[in-house]
Formats: sequence, C-alpha cells, structure tokens
Amino acid sequence: MSIFGGLFNNDNDTKKQNNSDNAKLRLHKEELDINKYSVQKGEVELGKEIIEEQKTVEVPVTREEIVIERKCINNESSNSCITNEEPIKIPVNEERIDVDKRTVVTGEVSAHKRTIESTERIDETLKREEVLVNKIGNPDVVDSSSNNQ
Repeated sequence: MSIFGGLFNNDNDTKKQNNSDNAKLRLHKEELDINKYSVQKGEVELGKEIIEEQKTVEVPVTREEIVIERKCINNESSNSCITNEEPIKIPVNEERIDVDKRTVVTGEVSAHKRTIESTERIDETLKREEVLVNKIGNPDVVDSSSNNQ
C-alpha cells in the first residue's frame, strides 16, 4: 500500500504513478459539449378553395308590345272598294339577357421563411475532481499549484 493509503482508485483513466518518492494523480472535470441540429417542426401548405355563391342581379330590360285600338265610326260612306289588301306588319322587339362569366385576378398570396434567433437557457450540473490531501501525522506539505479550478 502507498503512503496515501486508499486515496487512489484503480480505474484505468486515473493513471497513477506510485513509488516511494513521488506519486501522480490526474484530476478530471466535466464540461458541456453543446451541439445543435435541425428538425422539421411542421410545414405550411398553400392551396386554393373554390367557394360557390348565388348572385342575384336585377337587370332592367325593355320590350315592345302592340296596342290595338278600335274606334267606332258611325257608318261613314267611303269610295273604296272592298279588296284583299296586304296585311300590315309591325315588328315587335324585346331585349334579351346574355350572361357570360369571366375570370379576374383579385389578389395574390405569397409565403416566405425567415429565421428568428433566440436564446435558450441550459441548466446542467457539472462535476470536477479536486485533489484531497490527507495528512497523517505532521508531514510538511508544500502545494505549488496556484490554480484551484
């Protein structure tokens, strides 16, 4: 057994060197190793939906009609003979409605991505090894290390 007794453990990473005049002990500490990676959070799909609606529009139209007026004439004499005459033709018109549809552009939708930077807080417990000097008796010990990390 060494002069430090059971102070050293026997794992391979400790790498102790021990003889009667000197000894070495490697100290370890944990550090954070932070890596970032990208994951797909979701997606946005743009599409179109067709909505049908009934539209009622009142359009004024005109039409013609023939008005027949009859007058009573009290047996007036006439020099005309009764013959077959050509009939009178009067054209009658009306407005009709012709409905067509046309497509017009009413707007435009665009989409783009933007990157937002933020900060996330990570709280983690880290371990480190410190040397433990156990004095047995009254030996003189000089600690030459100035950094106690």
